[in-house]
Amino acid sequence: MNNQIKIDTEYITLGQFLKLADIIQSGGMAKWFLSEHEVFVNGEQDQRRGRKLRSGDKIEIPSIGTFTVL
Repeated sequence: MNNQIKIDTEYITLGQFLKLADIIQSGGMAKWFLSEHEVFVNGEQDQRRGRKLRSGDKIEIPSIGTFTVL
């Protein structure tokens, strides 16, 4: 299943994305989540919560799902 996350700004951070996608409850959980789960941005593993996501980026989190930023 591919979930689409629409943004109204030029970019959002990976930490903001996790909250927007309802994967975590609060922004404070981002660091913990990224240390416990593999996250792939456009096919490359990335654990930086400050990673900038722009329209067209694909985020894959095994066991949770695949997301596309619009």
